[in-house]
Order: sequence, then structure tokens, then C-alpha cells
Amino acid sequence: AAAPDLDTIALVVGQENYGLALVALGEGIYSFVQAPSWANIKVLIPPVLAAGVLVAVAGPLIVTAPSSGDNANDVALGLWIATAVSTGLGASYVLRLLAPPSDTFVPKEVAFLGLLVSLAGFFSFSQNLIVDGFVTLPQLPQLLEMPPSDNGV
Repeated sequence: AAAPDLDTIALVVGQENYGLALVALGEGIYSFVQAPSWANIKVLIPPVLAAGVLVAVAGPLIVTAPSSGDNANDVALGLWIATAVSTGLGASYVLRLLAPPSDTFVPKEVAFLGLLVSLAGFFSFSQNLIVDGFVTLPQLPQLLEMPPSDNGV
């Protein structure tokens, strides 16, 4: 198998990583501003933590590994961290959606849109782990043999 092009992977995944951080932070700030109170601060904490980890931990691992001469393990670790963060962020949105309605919370549509964005982040990061060869999945055995054809195909 050919070695992955770490420069291209770092460019693409780095943009996805920082984009998710920006969108999560924007959603958290928007949700908090809709009903600012100490009781509502809990809608701001998961996006701020997620953005912090994506920018301070996963981002540098993903973006600087190719230029610093490090191997693909740093990029893979950054992808794993970003995948875990997007999963945790998605879980926080599910909890917000399951919470009983209250005057202190913003409409559930905002949390649902956040859930969609975190799902997109999860699938994007996990897809990059697989497609770029950082994770190999087991292959199914050949169950059926096709008989040779007479037409040369």
C-alpha cells in the first residue's frame, strides 16, 4: 500500500477540525445568548471544551505532524481525538434534546442542528481514519467463487 500523503491529509482534516471547533463554539455562544443565566451556562460548557480540545490538542497534532517530520501516528492520534470530541459533543446535544422544556433553554432546533454538525464531524474524522489507512478493517472472506466465464470476461 502506498504511504498516505500527510500534507494533503493535514490540510483537509485540519480545516475540518478547526471548522468544527468554530461551529461548535458559535453554537454554544448563540445558545447561551438566547437565554443568558447561570442556569443556562451548561449549554456553553461542552462546546467551549470541545473547541478548546480541537484547537489546542487535535489541531496541532494533525496540522504540524507532516511539516515537523513526525510520522503518521501524530496525525492518526489527532484524528482519534477529534473523533472522540465530536462523539462527546454529539452526546451533549442528545442530552439537551432529551431535557424537559424550560424557559432557561434555547429552542431544541438549535441543539438538533448542533447534533447534525457533530455527526458530520464524527463521520468525517472516522472516514479519514479508515480511508487514509490509519485504521484497517478486517476483510470478509471470499464466500462465493464465481465460475470462469466463456466470454473472456
